[in-house]
Amino acid sequence: MLNLSQLLRVPNVDNTLPFALSPNGKRLVFSWNKSGKWELWHTSLRGRQPKAISEMGGDCFAATRLAMTGVEEAKFAPVFSADGKQLAFALDVDGSESFQIVIHDFEANVTTNLTPQIAYAHQPNISWSPDGKMLAVLSDKHGQFALHLLPTDGSDGRMIKNVFHPCWDAKWSPDGQWIALEAEAAASDRSIYLVPVNRPRKATKVATTQINLNAEHPAWSPDSKFLAFSGEHGEWHDIGLFNVETGEITWVNESVGDDTQPAWSRSGQTIGWIHSDGAQTSFQFRKKESPVEQRKVGAGVHSFPQFKAEDVILLYEDPSHPCDLWMMGLEDDSIQQLTNSLPEGSGEFPHPEEVWYAGMDGVKVPALLYRGTGKAVVNIHGGPNWHIQFSWQPTISHMVSRGWTVLAPNYRGSTGYGKAWQNASRYDMGGVDTDDCAAGAKYLIENGLGDRIAVTGRSHGGFLTMSCLTRYPDLWAAGSAIVPFLNWLKSHKDSREDLQHWNIENMGDPEDNRELWISHSPYFFLDKVNAPVQMISGGNDPRCPASDSMEARDKLVELGKEVEFLLYEDEGHSFLKIENIIDSEEKCVTFLERSLEKR
Repeated sequence: MLNLSQLLRVPNVDNTLPFALSPNGKRLVFSWNKSGKWELWHTSLRGRQPKAISEMGGDCFAATRLAMTGVEEAKFAPVFSADGKQLAFALDVDGSESFQIVIHDFEANVTTNLTPQIAYAHQPNISWSPDGKMLAVLSDKHGQFALHLLPTDGSDGRMIKNVFHPCWDAKWSPDGQWIALEAEAAASDRSIYLVPVNRPRKATKVATTQINLNAEHPAWSPDSKFLAFSGEHGEWHDIGLFNVETGEITWVNESVGDDTQPAWSRSGQTIGWIHSDGAQTSFQFRKKESPVEQRKVGAGVHSFPQFKAEDVILLYEDPSHPCDLWMMGLEDDSIQQLTNSLPEGSGEFPHPEEVWYAGMDGVKVPALLYRGTGKAVVNIHGGPNWHIQFSWQPTISHMVSRGWTVLAPNYRGSTGYGKAWQNASRYDMGGVDTDDCAAGAKYLIENGLGDRIAVTGRSHGGFLTMSCLTRYPDLWAAGSAIVPFLNWLKSHKDSREDLQHWNIENMGDPEDNRELWISHSPYFFLDKVNAPVQMISGGNDPRCPASDSMEARDKLVELGKEVEFLLYEDEGHSFLKIENIIDSEEKCVTFLERSLEKR
């Protein structure tokens, strides 16, 4: 198998935000790091190899690059205008996730940054008006992410709706009358509002008469009469249809496992979605009143489906394949790979197994287990509203290739295992979720899968890494916390408003619940740490500010603890530069190996 540096250089199509399919179904544009940085690529659906969008004729990104001299510009979330002549996308100039909004005119071969040198941020989700004159964008220009209309001629935009909760997505209806707005609600829930455009009507909330519906992923039918969404229908998310005229909600399906990311066929006769079944997903669809059918590329993770006629294009990845674009025929069961990120001769990759082990309180915790023969690591995912699945994990694959056992728990607070499981850590983050991860180490010991165990994780996983080291200090041989936070109070104060809203919804008000926030902050218990600590941070991180780790580093030094701190000043929360990614991951693995070999 490839070594770690080679594995990390394997590109992948961006799996966190959607790609773009042209209105005529003949062209794809997507974000791909094949060149070592996140650029926009395009491919024809007539069999040509993808090429960089800047090779389409002329240097179409020259103006933007000139305005950002010396900065690597990461480009994400492309979306075509209704006539297919223009493309909008989100630009991250420094890793801070303060996205700028850029449009490219294919006919004129001109690229225009509509929001250069702004002192505020946008979400990366953008939607065109049907006439191509406006973009629906989500901006925190006035202190909170709200819905704005941004003219494509470069004139000033205006806010049209603030629901006073952070907004995450916007979808303009094909008839131009409505914008579906997705915003945060209570806990980790979402709400969808139908906002009228240029009409004296109030916004309509997608809800039922019985409950305040947890709804996300809005998708308009081609005739604008229905809004499909992923909504909480009991314990699981199912696909609902909101009738714009009557306000009635009907359900397309009812199943065990979450159904998300609905998409309509161009004819409007078929609706499809992603179905989650534990560690893997599939694409499911239904034609009018016909039974639900299922297709999948393999036993991995599918995402962001879009229809081309009656075929579907989506992203797919698994432990042996990085994320690529695939097309599945719904009539003939054909499968075609559209991009190929994995180099030939890459070797065999380890596949995990799904296991359940007893938590500290006896409740069974789901996890992925990569069996090895030597050292053992508990690898904790971030989020926490996420869960690790049968996905591409190059660093874990490398660890296993060296004989290490890796356990990746889907602790309480993770998605994918029902609403009760996801909400089980609310007001207890750093408590029961830490217990679940520590119980994973005990599971490894009791089953002869490791006697010296390290712990590592990224983001919320980095926070839980430090919580594990302070709450269960005798379990661990080492801990590497990547872009963590350690002090709820400080991290909250230094974070963006939308992140503060999430903190309050899930840990309560920081003043009213000060004792809770302190008791669940590993920073205040660093004297308990017995194992070597590594912390890795990005200087532009808006989610887990590096200053939090710096203070923890200083305190650990003062306490005489063994600590290593790495700061990548030109990175944010998700590292964008390939050399920094390689350097940080190699140093993490080296640190864990050195610590695990000590006796």
